[in-house]
This record gives sequence, C-alpha cells and structure tokens, in this order.
Amino acid sequence: MDVYIPAPFRRLTGERTRVESHGSNIRELLEDLEAQYPGFRGLLFNEQREVPAHINVYLNNRDIHSLQGLDTPVHEGDQLAVIPAMAGGAQDDPALALTPEQMERYARHIVLPHWGTEGQRKLAQARVVVVGTGGLGSPVLMYLAGAGVGTLGIVEFDVAEVSNLPRQILHHMHDLGRPKALSARESLADNNPEVKVILHQTRLTSDNALDILSGYDVVIAAVDSFPTRYLMNDACVFLEKPLVEASILGYEGQCTVFLPGKGCYRCLYPIPPPPGLVPTPAQGGVLSMVPAIIGPIQAVEAVKLILGIGESLNGRLLLFDALSMEFHQVRIRRDPNCAVCGDSPTVTELIDYEAFCAAPAHQAAGGAQTPEP
Repeated sequence: MDVYIPAPFRRLTGERTRVESHGSNIRELLEDLEAQYPGFRGLLFNEQREVPAHINVYLNNRDIHSLQGLDTPVHEGDQLAVIPAMAGGAQDDPALALTPEQMERYARHIVLPHWGTEGQRKLAQARVVVVGTGGLGSPVLMYLAGAGVGTLGIVEFDVAEVSNLPRQILHHMHDLGRPKALSARESLADNNPEVKVILHQTRLTSDNALDILSGYDVVIAAVDSFPTRYLMNDACVFLEKPLVEASILGYEGQCTVFLPGKGCYRCLYPIPPPPGLVPTPAQGGVLSMVPAIIGPIQAVEAVKLILGIGESLNGRLLLFDALSMEFHQVRIRRDPNCAVCGDSPTVTELIDYEAFCAAPAHQAAGGAQTPEP
C-alpha cells in the first residue's frame, strides 16, 4: 500500500514523501507504519488506540470517517494519506483552514509534493484574470476553477455562437446568443461553486485595462486580436504583473510567460505583422483540440506562479504542432532596446493599439529593434 507522508512527518521517514505499508485494513496499515518508523509511536494513535482528532486519514481521497473508520478494508493499489494539522502562517486563522469537503475535493492536489494544504490555501487566496472565454480561455478557466483558485476575473464582451461550441467548452447550445461572460460564470459555478467569479463585461481598452488588470495577481491572455495582445502586454509591464501568453492557429499553438523585469511580448515581437498577413482563427481555422492542449498549459503556468514551484516558461517559447505531435522550445530574452520594458523605453503609457497594429511596420516599431536569435 502506498502511503503519502506530509511535510511535518517526513523527518520520521528519512524525508521520504511516500512509503510502503502492509495490512488488510487502515488500523493494520498504521500499525505497520509505526513498526517500520518508530518515531510514529504515540503520534498515530491516542491512548484508546484511535487516531487523534488533529490527524485526518484519507483512503483514495476519502476521509475514513465516511467509510468504516480504522476497520476500513484496503486492497492492492489503494492509496493512503495521513494529514496532520500544521502550525504557522495562515493556518493559525481558523477562517483559512480547509474544510473536510475541501480536503476531499482537492485531495489529489494536496498529496502532491510542494503543494499540500498550504499550497491549496495559496490558491484559495489568489486572484487570476483571464481575458477571453474562447478556445483558450475556456479550458484555462475551467481548470483554474477546478484547482480552487479563489477569485477568477473574466473579461469578455462577446456572445456565444454555434461556431464556438466545438472548442469553447464553457458554452453550450442553450447559451447561443447569450453573453459569454454569463455562460462562463454558470459553467464554473457548476464545477466549483466555491470560486468567486468577477465579470468584466466589456472590451479591454486603453481606458480600462489598468483599472481592470491591477486587481489581480496573474494575468492570462486568451485572445485572438493583436491590438488586445499588445495592450495586455504593455499594461502588465506598467503594472508589474506576470502575463501568461498563448496563441493558436490551425494545427499549432504556442505559449510563454512574461515576468516583471524579465522581458515582454514586445521583446519577442517588437511590431505586429502587417494587417491581413496573419489570419485570425476565424479566417485561418483552428483544430478544436489545439486550444484544449495549450489552454491547460497556461493554467499550469499560472498555478506554478501562484505556488512558487517549478520552472516557469519565462525565457522560453513553447511551440506545439498537432500534425507531427511534437513540442519544441526556443529561448527568448529581454530586449534592452524594447520600446516598453527596455533600458530606455519610448512607450510609457497605453496607446491607441488599433492604430498601432494598423500602422506600417516602420511606423509601428516605436524605436524597438528585433532581438538577436
């Protein structure tokens, strides 16, 4: 039987996160754990040989109190988790403690290394805004809600159309003609009613971007418009917000992360392509499964930023080709000559991005130079 050992107990198992234990029921498993690791003696059982109230035991993510308690039978392949109360930080506030229902809902995340109940609480306190609820925004929002991100902002002004349904999983037949923001909120509530959803039913513009994006910890771009893409980038640079950027077209997708002071979208693409050169997904088509792959990658990157774990895609551009089923990465860097985040920026406030993206290339450049490969 595989037993998950949380951080407070790992000193007793030689810092091992998972150990093997043997027995036909929960009691025998815990007794075998005591026998293997003597430091557990006096911790797992009280004087009545019951598990003390400050320790929760989960079998396959279910609290054993909802099963047969210590007499619950176990079988090969089952997984056990022994989760004690932990002192320090936000845990001292009862209002921030995870409820039994939350422990069960997020059990498969809580047992992950570097996650635990502390990580789950960080997610509950995090605020993430997603601009767009289309092919990318739909899976991003669904997975962030499922993971327990406490507050999700949605910036969306469009209505649901039948051509959206193959890839925009937040919207359904009964939503046709309705604002996407409303159908997105309803779908997220069906998945996780604990998540607070804030709707911004408007187009993101230079007049409102700073006000809207400033209230969030992480910004996610799920848009198919170059003016909005450059607007979000510049706003995030000015606000010093991390931006999780992605795009899709045809059978391909790409994703990266821009962190404050470590480069931006303009470092990668100093100027937009000439109007009409790069088709939108509506013009060039998009395989509906591609955003279902790239969107969750954006969600993963956002969660990693919130928890402070792993290595983000900052400094790397991830490329995906569905036809060859291959992922590639290329290194990208901050451009010291960047018009927005460079050493001597020439763009210091939000501009007219429709005009910027419609201007000839030499006029749109604004002093930026293409970075060296």
